[in-house]
Amino acid sequence: MIVRDRPSAIRLLLTLRGSILGDIWKPLVFSIAVAAMITLIGGRILGVKVHLDVAPFTLIGMTLAIFLGFRNNVCYDRYWEARKLWGDLAIACRNLARQASTLMALPASEIEVARGLVYRIIAIPHAMRHELRGSSPAGDLQPLVDTDTLRRVCATRSPTTALIAETARQLQSCREQGWIDPVLAPVMETQLAGMSAALAGCERIKTTPVPFAYTLLMHRTIFVYCVLVPFGLLDSCGMATPLIAAVLAYTFFGLDAVGTQIEEPFGTQPYALPLAAVCRTIEIDLRQALGETDAPPPLQPVDYVLS
Repeated sequence: MIVRDRPSAIRLLLTLRGSILGDIWKPLVFSIAVAAMITLIGGRILGVKVHLDVAPFTLIGMTLAIFLGFRNNVCYDRYWEARKLWGDLAIACRNLARQASTLMALPASEIEVARGLVYRIIAIPHAMRHELRGSSPAGDLQPLVDTDTLRRVCATRSPTTALIAETARQLQSCREQGWIDPVLAPVMETQLAGMSAALAGCERIKTTPVPFAYTLLMHRTIFVYCVLVPFGLLDSCGMATPLIAAVLAYTFFGLDAVGTQIEEPFGTQPYALPLAAVCRTIEIDLRQALGETDAPPPLQPVDYVLS
C-alpha cells in the first residue's frame, strides 16, 4: 500500500512514486508515437486521406469511461471487502487473546498456558497472510509455536485452518481441566469461528477474480481506441493531436491498470493491502496485553510502500 502525505498541487502533478505511470508507459509511448506519426503524414495511408469524424470517438469514449468506472468499482469492492475481513480477523484475535488472559482460571503452575495460547493466536494472522500470498509461513511461525505444532501446521494444505484447529483443541483441553467455565467456552469458540469466516471470505476473493474475458475486452477496446483516435482529432486539433491523444491514452490505460492492481488485494505489489503491517500490529497489541516490553516495532513504509 502506498502511504504518504498528500503533496502540494505542483508536487502532486509531478510525483512518480505511487503513480500508475510505471505500469502503463509502454502502451502510452506506443500510442503517442502512433499519434505523432499520423500527424506527420497528415492522416494519409498509402496516399489516401483517412477521415474519421470525432463524434464516434466521443460516444465510444463515454462508453469506455462508464465501463471502466464499473470495473474499477468491482475491483475496489473486492479490495475493501478484503480489508474489512482482515479487520474482523484482528477483532477476533484481540477478543480471544483478552478472554484467554482474563477469563481462564489457571493455577499458578500453569500460567504459561495462557501465554502459549496467545502466541498461537498471534500466529494465525501470519499464517493467513502467507497462505493468501502463496509463501511459506515457517519463518514467522517458528518463534510463536512449538516445533511439533510448526511441523504439523506446515504439512497441511491450509496452515491457518490447522492453527485454528490446534487452538480449538487447546481450549478444549483447558475446559476439560476446569480452567474455562463451560458457559464461556462457546463465547471463545465464537472468536475462532470468526477467524475461520475471515479466512473463507479471503479465499473466496482470491479464487474468484474478475472474469478474464471482461478484462481482455476492455484492454483491447482501449488499445484500438487510442490507436484510431488521432484520425478523428487531426482535422480539428492539428499539431496538438499527439498531446490530446497522450492525455486520453494516459487516462484510459491508467484506469485500466488501477483496476488490475487493486483486483488482487493480497499480492505484494505496492497497491495491495499491507498484510505484514496488519499482522505486526496484531502481534504488538497481543504481546503488550501479556505485559511484554520487547514487542517488535510497527512496520514503517519503505520508499512510501507499506507491505
